[in-house]
Amino acid sequence: MTPGEVLWTPPADARERTRLGDFLRFVREVHGLTFDDYESAWRWSVSDIPTFWRTIWDYFQIASDTEPMQVVTEAVLPGTRWFPGTRVNYAEHVLRTPGIADDEPVVLAYSQTREPITLTAAQLREQVRRVRAGLQRLGIGTGHRVAAYAPNIPETYVLMLAATSLGAVFSSCAPEFGTRSVVDRWQQIEPTVLFAVDGYRYGDKAVPRSEEVAQIRQALPSLTHVVWLSYLDPAAPPPPGALTWADLAAPTEEPLAFDRVPFDHPLYVLYSSGTTGLPKPIVHGHGGILLEHLKTLALQSDLGPLPEAAQAAGFTRPADRFFWFSTTGWMMWNLLVSGPAVGSAIVLFDGNPAYPDLGALWRLAEESGMTYFGTSAPFLLACRKAGLVPREIADLSRLRGVGSTGAPLPAEGFRYVYESVSESVQLHSISGGTDVCTAFVGAAPLVPVRAGEISCRYLGAAVEAFDPTGKPVVGELGELVITAPMPSMPVGFWNDPDGSRYREAYFDVYPGVWRHGDWITITEYGSCVITGRSDATLNRGGVRLGTSEFYSLVEGLPEVVDSLVVHLEDPEGGPGELLLFVVLAEGVTLDDALRSRIATALRTALSPRHVPDEIHQVRAVPRTLSAKKLEVPVKRILTGTPVEKAAARGALANPESLTEFEQLAAARARR
Repeated sequence: MTPGEVLWTPPADARERTRLGDFLRFVREVHGLTFDDYESAWRWSVSDIPTFWRTIWDYFQIASDTEPMQVVTEAVLPGTRWFPGTRVNYAEHVLRTPGIADDEPVVLAYSQTREPITLTAAQLREQVRRVRAGLQRLGIGTGHRVAAYAPNIPETYVLMLAATSLGAVFSSCAPEFGTRSVVDRWQQIEPTVLFAVDGYRYGDKAVPRSEEVAQIRQALPSLTHVVWLSYLDPAAPPPPGALTWADLAAPTEEPLAFDRVPFDHPLYVLYSSGTTGLPKPIVHGHGGILLEHLKTLALQSDLGPLPEAAQAAGFTRPADRFFWFSTTGWMMWNLLVSGPAVGSAIVLFDGNPAYPDLGALWRLAEESGMTYFGTSAPFLLACRKAGLVPREIADLSRLRGVGSTGAPLPAEGFRYVYESVSESVQLHSISGGTDVCTAFVGAAPLVPVRAGEISCRYLGAAVEAFDPTGKPVVGELGELVITAPMPSMPVGFWNDPDGSRYREAYFDVYPGVWRHGDWITITEYGSCVITGRSDATLNRGGVRLGTSEFYSLVEGLPEVVDSLVVHLEDPEGGPGELLLFVVLAEGVTLDDALRSRIATALRTALSPRHVPDEIHQVRAVPRTLSAKKLEVPVKRILTGTPVEKAAARGALANPESLTEFEQLAAARARR
């Protein structure tokens, strides 16, 4: 199998049986526009922004106090205002659950801490009704901040919907976040209510969190109420002064209602990883997230009930059950829990995805009846490395889609999915970010899947590859930029009244153009290849290389479990140093023979300039809580920046891994 080889082709009747096809029919009926292929539809969506996004509004029948009189104030970046004068509520649309009857499951929650929980659509609404009333009893209303230090469980989801139904602003941190990381985030937004758990289980390991919660409470003087869930130990009493979840969700006669707010009213605050400084508090709005998630989940991912025309034509398929492995500290959780808004049930999971073995989530796919299995590229590659064949250990016949994100998925990862998971699924390799709480590029039900390539640019996402002069290029490596506004671009950053931090984050390189910080190549047929962060580029003698190509090759060697590479530039213009760090399989040590094999593989497949100057064995590669490698912080440590300034340990999944790099930096300084 070679990169670019077609692995999956849309069926001939894809337009008749998919939601994207139905949307294009709607466009034809309303606007008289016909598109021969997806690429032409994409070009329309990014060239006629007001018409495209108004059509999204109409197609999904957005509920608002008033009809939109205007879609955008002006289509420029930054500063675009969307649908001025309208008032909407995100939670209202999620709880419409189109196509899901009141007595049908809408949330299927699995945990390594307690027994599974299933909520029907009616039960979810009832819980949101009660918790909304409970928040009102605590004085919570529009603009108040409600924070959750809690895992991916139904209570966290219910709290988010209840808070946002009131126009309150939600923010969550997964309980594996350390105290400092949580405080760094929430001191910026000053929450009034904190929902917290006493701990959780990660596989067979109990992880208590009571002390961390006490420290967080102490550091947040803005808190007036703490709501406690004895999740790890149901018999444990709440700490003094805390309410219980049962108190918050007590029976009440208050009806379920939704406070509609301006389109750009804050919905929730997400945060940058915070690995190299104070996390950026990214404010997302009700309307922007709503429109973007409806588009992404229904049109790009084909989730939800079949269109009426497809049903009338006799097409059928199982009701969707959408899963993405995520904690509440990653934006994929926010995307996942929008599933009911498009008529898809969601599958929640809290625990270790590799416990008791790497087959756990695949067996969960069978148990829960998943139709869409979302995960990370590192997880798929780990399954491949372990020789796991998911279709042999679980019935995956209901799966229609497999999603991959978090890092570029190389061609061999695509091969693995089609050989070991299912020949018929559509593989959605996607890339986007917390900054927009969605993907820019991914898949569509009308577009083929090619090995090693992201299938297409998403509708409404004006993605281009810019060369160093700021000109778009095709077939060449360039900076990933967005040249036109998207509704889910941040409303702004919290406590950034003049917008200076926001502009500096995305618009300081190309005025009026969003620079995302990734390297991307766009092919002549519209697919994309992302090759790593542009601030971690390996530029040796003018030959630029994305880190994903490097990792794919090195980690393809049977001796190598994980790796990290950094390029230390020479301030005097020389080639600099290329340093490779490898985590090796059990029982393997780094000797001259292995160094030679690694060097030969890189010289042959990449270039002689990308043979490392040094190769070091380490116990672990530093990763964020969302499993991304910390190339830039490691680079800073190796060039003399103290660890405490180079990386925020609390934002790491394995902060102890930094010690070896600190020691190496000290040894290099003594040379």
